Amino acid sequence: MVRPTPMSLAAHFTRLPDPRVRRTRRHALVDILVITVCAVICGADDWVAIARFGRAKRTWFRQFLALPHGIPSHDTFGRVFAALDPQAFHAAFLAWVTTVATALPDDVIAIDGKTLRRTFDTASHKAAIHMVSAWATAQGLCLGQVKTDAKSNEITAIPALLDVLALAGRIVSIDAMGCQPAIARRIRDRGGDYVLSLKANQPRLHEDIQALFTEAEAHGFRDLPHTAAETVDADHGRLEVRRAWATDDLAWLSQRRRWPGLRSVLRVDAARTIGDHTTVETRYFISSLPPDAAHLARVVRAHWTIENGLHWVLDVAMHQDHTRIRTGHAPENLATLHHIALNVLKQERTEKLGIKNKRLAAGWDHDYLLRVIMAARH
Repeated sequence: MVRPTPMSLAAHFTRLPDPRVRRTRRHALVDILVITVCAVICGADDWVAIARFGRAKRTWFRQFLALPHGIPSHDTFGRVFAALDPQAFHAAFLAWVTTVATALPDDVIAIDGKTLRRTFDTASHKAAIHMVSAWATAQGLCLGQVKTDAKSNEITAIPALLDVLALAGRIVSIDAMGCQPAIARRIRDRGGDYVLSLKANQPRLHEDIQALFTEAEAHGFRDLPHTAAETVDADHGRLEVRRAWATDDLAWLSQRRRWPGLRSVLRVDAARTIGDHTTVETRYFISSLPPDAAHLARVVRAHWTIENGLHWVLDVAMHQDHTRIRTGHAPENLATLHHIALNVLKQERTEKLGIKNKRLAAGWDHDYLLRVIMAARH
């Protein structure tokens, strides 16, 4: 029986173009990728740590890598990832993740952006990069990412990300930055449904829907065909009550034709009580789904798992916001490496550990590292 190895994952990256001139290729690109992916899974967060990890695991890596010139130096790792085409690397990531992610009924794909705060470079007047990511909420997987130069460019990045995702039969949720008719059309054209957060960036639509629900509430919702739902959560001294109302009574809405497939609008009131203090937040959404308030409210709640399941984990368990890697394409490529590591760690479910402790366990135990890698083999 052939023993599984990290090459099973690396097979998805064998067609990446090598950015180095031939005479400088002392180390095979696939060797560099395998060592780096394993190192990042196990907690290495910069090139020095990755090279040190490789040297510490040299005997283990020699079981399946040729390593004719040993483990590359940290400068070699840095140069390769600074030069590696990030779009080609991301395309390889997408080819792999599509074999891992299985579309589920009513699967929600949450799309949101995150700034990599330490990637700015004052000396070269380089701003911190901003990544827009797609998150499969039911499976806890990052499905893809697109780099922008600023948060304001999410409007152009989101369509590019949508174009590489399998959307048929899936629900896409996006915050107010992505509430644009062109984005709604892109989702519908690719066979998906949308739930889009509505704020003042669409002032007229926001005001009209706000007025609709305010008037309906004043009359006890008697004159508005609607569905309603309520959930109550209590935990650690916090009480949160969420009430939702949805309607498809949109004949009066003058802008409805601008929004492809628009079928319903939703209001969600979230009242949070901690001790004697209560705050209430009201949010509005538009959707191509039927006006099922309970279902729409679940989609809205699922969207915010991208904050805890992706952004928070990248910051706290993987220290993404602390990295000072800034050269060339390296910041964007490192973000892809973090997403690869996070996905394989989440797919491995034999150990009941958080991501931080899974990384430690993989670094300590070669057999567990192989289990992590093989959890993503398809």
